[in-house]
Amino acid sequence: MCKGRFDTPNHPLFRTLKTLHKDDFHNPNFATSVDDGPRQPWHDLHSKIDGPAAYDVLANFGQRWLKASEKRHRISIHRSSSEDALLEIDRIPNIMGLSEASSVSDNDPESWHVQVFRSLDSTSVKKFPKNSKEDSGENLQCGKNILVDMSIHTAYVKAIRSAQHFIYIENQYFLGSSFNWHSHNDVGANNLIPMEIALKIASKIRAREKFAAYIVIPMWPEGDPTNMFMQSILYWQYKTMQMMYQTIYKALVEAELDGQYEPQDYLNFFCLGTREASDETVSKYSSRNQPKKIAKPNAAQVQALKSRRFMIYVHSKGMVVDDEFVLIGSANINKRSLEGTRDTEIAMGGYQLHHSWAKKGSRPRGQIYGYRMSLWAEHLGFLEQGFEEPENMECVRRVRHLSELNWRQYAAEEVTVMTSHLLKYPVQVDRTGKVSSLPGCKTFPDVGGKIIGHVLWAGTKPRHLEVTL
Repeated sequence: MCKGRFDTPNHPLFRTLKTLHKDDFHNPNFATSVDDGPRQPWHDLHSKIDGPAAYDVLANFGQRWLKASEKRHRISIHRSSSEDALLEIDRIPNIMGLSEASSVSDNDPESWHVQVFRSLDSTSVKKFPKNSKEDSGENLQCGKNILVDMSIHTAYVKAIRSAQHFIYIENQYFLGSSFNWHSHNDVGANNLIPMEIALKIASKIRAREKFAAYIVIPMWPEGDPTNMFMQSILYWQYKTMQMMYQTIYKALVEAELDGQYEPQDYLNFFCLGTREASDETVSKYSSRNQPKKIAKPNAAQVQALKSRRFMIYVHSKGMVVDDEFVLIGSANINKRSLEGTRDTEIAMGGYQLHHSWAKKGSRPRGQIYGYRMSLWAEHLGFLEQGFEEPENMECVRRVRHLSELNWRQYAAEEVTVMTSHLLKYPVQVDRTGKVSSLPGCKTFPDVGGKIIGHVLWAGTKPRHLEVTL
């Protein structure tokens, strides 16, 4: 599960193949090996929950375990051994009543308020309400003979609607609100998150207030970006971007600000990548392996070895709002993770009472602020005072400018060492919000695949498209 996922903020490609990553090599995008590389760098977000909210995580595990251990799953529980059987949570002496306890006083300036959210349905858990009448305040949705917990989606939407200054998102996928796409609007990727962000920005434009959204995603979904599945995901992502930017442009026109500002002054997409100059510790490509591993001279591995560059894979699933609220979990921003009837997910949302705009009357400077700034320092390679106010136009344009410089360095023929990893996502967005391919860069460097993707769809929706949503 965790193989190939250990990394450092430097995200090396080649120089640790014989040391740190010798036994932890991972690159599923094309055929390669630890002898040659490059490895696929990995970026992720994690959290640890202490105190009463941890009880909810334990309860979720118990419900999921009991369902997974049913006979039809061919997992037997040895009830004769107390060591093998799942203990009843409410019978464990050390945690009885913990769900109602307060582990840290609200008077403590470092105290947190935390809530656990889920995405699942009654077919995935035991001890779930059997119908809506038994729903004891859990705010479950009623589907076709099932109850659905969509609280992760609800948490995202509520946090976005409450945002007053900025939103910072890192996620492995970003697609949704297909009901508002110009075409293919019946695919069913109806999560509200992209539309809510666009509408939030539009409302701030009409109110002539500062607001910005920064969204970090992978350069492409893990795997071969040329195959039809990856191209479909990239196309849905492109449609999502297009919808958001056009919503923002429409608001600028209505506010008569389209001559002064452009959609990217409020919303920007980024990815992560790096390059590494040649090093004596890196083994040269072995000719004896060439017939076995390289199908043709311009194969992706050959190009990557020559250019010494690769994306840093963004596996994160998190959001920071106004430096006062953080949401981290396992849910991607797509249909599979958020609708509740497919993948099962869990997440936490938290804030520090003493580090909020309402409590301080000024900018929060708690652990969430520190976390967001540490991520920006990792991605940009340094910090500036302007990064403390992400909603300011100067900050938005500065970060976008730096990311554009980084992309040019990443895409250049000359191999140079990159110390800053935040790249402008390689699409062009004009002043009217139209999204298109970058001039001279319609495909991803080295590995190929159209950056804005494509789908082969004539008539009935192909069955394979459902798994890409």
